[in-house]
Amino acid sequence: MDVVQVDTLIVGAGQAGVAMSAHLQTSGIDHVVLEKARIAEAWRTSRWDSLVANGPAWHDRFPDKEFDDTDGDAFATKHACARYFEDYAHERSLPIRTGEEVLSAAPDAGGFRYLIETSKGSYRANNIVVATGAFQVPLIPPVVPESAPVTQLHSKFYRNPEQLAPGAVLVVGAGSSGAQIADELNRAGRDVYLSVGPHERPPRAYRGADYCHWLGVLGKWEMKTPLAGREHVTISVSGAFGGYTVDFREYAAQGMNLVGMLEGCDGATLTFADDLAYNIRAGDENYLGLLDEVDDFISEQGIEAPQDEAARHIKADPLCMTEPRLSLDLVERGVSTIIWATGYRQDFSWLKVDTLDTQGRPLHQSGIAHAPGVYFLGLPWLTMRGSSFIWGVYQDAKHLAAYIEKSAAAAA
Repeated sequence: MDVVQVDTLIVGAGQAGVAMSAHLQTSGIDHVVLEKARIAEAWRTSRWDSLVANGPAWHDRFPDKEFDDTDGDAFATKHACARYFEDYAHERSLPIRTGEEVLSAAPDAGGFRYLIETSKGSYRANNIVVATGAFQVPLIPPVVPESAPVTQLHSKFYRNPEQLAPGAVLVVGAGSSGAQIADELNRAGRDVYLSVGPHERPPRAYRGADYCHWLGVLGKWEMKTPLAGREHVTISVSGAFGGYTVDFREYAAQGMNLVGMLEGCDGATLTFADDLAYNIRAGDENYLGLLDEVDDFISEQGIEAPQDEAARHIKADPLCMTEPRLSLDLVERGVSTIIWATGYRQDFSWLKVDTLDTQGRPLHQSGIAHAPGVYFLGLPWLTMRGSSFIWGVYQDAKHLAAYIEKSAAAAA
């Protein structure tokens, strides 16, 4: 294969790569998208079977295309999301090459800035857009050794309750993924333990509108930086089973065993921090604080919206909060599986360009890297709180495409 010359090369054809390609196409920028698997592959094979989007279909989409098979107020399945991005790309004839993995990208001594080596050949490009997303390498904290008498897997590899061996299940992490997986397992009749850490807990809906709407009108999606100390706090919200407000007290009432953050493992015994009550109450404060903001906004704007006093009812503390479990014998309690819903780390080791810090994290300003012609897209807080959401990545891609177009015009 001869070396292909292109102005801009996009790595990844998930929501970020597809959005970037669409905007570059509109700007008339010569480009190609390389995807090691299929369009929107993560939606297809890196999610559990019953997963749905956490936001309603009117919100979790590109602004220039609605879902064909999902009502606007419903929550799109993972299969619907994969079809959505694939259809979007095909309808616009975006130049996406699937089944081609980028192996390395480094400065080029020729007339282009970068030489990109792939599983099928080589490319020269002036610009590289890294659109590989935030969910790259599953992260499992080194707490429970492999020798422990339990099967361990990351949430990336969880599919359904039937996949797991008989026995109780410990889910570590109570963000959206952990909470939804624990709920599904509990509904399936499993004995479930859920390790709950710091989290934000928005209402699914309040006073006639989904929380996605309220975060929009309150300007929270456009927040530029997270609040101090809240950079890595997860959001626990669910679109599953038609959408509902995650309530850990309700989970306990339904028979789920709640524990604090997992601290250690000694043989077959796990130990937990005495922070469950604190974490749940802090989540309650976050929840009630958002209700207060919505109420104030409705009052200030003179909006007609139904009252929702029931939303402010907080159940009594369950026994797991007042008498917390601080240890768990895996054998005694019959725990056969630990599911780690503990997030991901990024891997840019293929990018041989001076734009990563000593920890391998990208150095950039609003997606524009320190190295000329390198751009990042789809990362959390790239330009705002909503940057890693479908609609947010579309806006960030538009910004980067305009920057690339302006840079090309200046260099002409």
